[in-house]
Amino acid sequence: MKFRHRSYLFVPGDSARKQEKANSTGADAVILDLEDSVAAASKDAARQLTLDWLQTPTVMARFVRVNALSTGRTAEDIAATAPGQPDGYVLPKCESLADIAETAALIAKAGSQAPILIIATETVRAVRQLMRSDWSHPALGGMAWGAEDLAADLGALSNRCDDGTWRASFAMARACAFLAAKDAGVAAIDGPYTALKDTQGLNHEARAAFAEGFDGKLAIHPAQVPIINAAFMPSLDQIDYAKRVVDAMAQSGVAALDGQMLDQPHLLQAKRILDLGSRE
Repeated sequence: MKFRHRSYLFVPGDSARKQEKANSTGADAVILDLEDSVAAASKDAARQLTLDWLQTPTVMARFVRVNALSTGRTAEDIAATAPGQPDGYVLPKCESLADIAETAALIAKAGSQAPILIIATETVRAVRQLMRSDWSHPALGGMAWGAEDLAADLGALSNRCDDGTWRASFAMARACAFLAAKDAGVAAIDGPYTALKDTQGLNHEARAAFAEGFDGKLAIHPAQVPIINAAFMPSLDQIDYAKRVVDAMAQSGVAALDGQMLDQPHLLQAKRILDLGSRE
């Protein structure tokens, strides 16, 4: 399957207050986090709170970010939350197709068929593997990328240049994750924008990601959600033009519209815009 969400909001797994607030954010999907935002001593309590929230009716998709396989906590995270029937699991620090298969087996063992969203660029090894093989797997629904853990693994002092663009290694990691997701036929999810007060920067980055072909974006604060949701929808002008393209090419493999020659790539693009316009 392929995830169709625009915004994925991270919420700490050990905060009932923030979990309750998530219901009113308008996020397409919420990721209950059992990893970075939860201290080791609070893991058990976070699993229980997460299960409680999963069992509360909500209109948004519900994901659980488990701890990385290397921690030895993944199986317990999944077993404790599977009864809540999450819509997906988020696997951090995923480094290979074997990691996806191992996680899928743990999910199945817990009696769930929830698909997996991997974060695929958090280690140097993961980035190097992304372009070496096919990452397709029946349990995979999406691939996201992130720069913060990768910066730590690289020993980088910063991941962005002074003008806000990504430094070379991080731009490459982002591109590798994007291309690997498209090759696998799953959702490509852009990483979070960490400058919380820079709404203009977030809007620019989200709209650029949508134009490039990303399917959604991670959010780390509720205020980011409406900006991301709006950015990942085609404009009314784009939808109107896409309809005209489809109509113009209804009877032929090529056509002309507004002085521009159209062929099959233009038709595919127009159909994608119309499909995205129906998501809201």
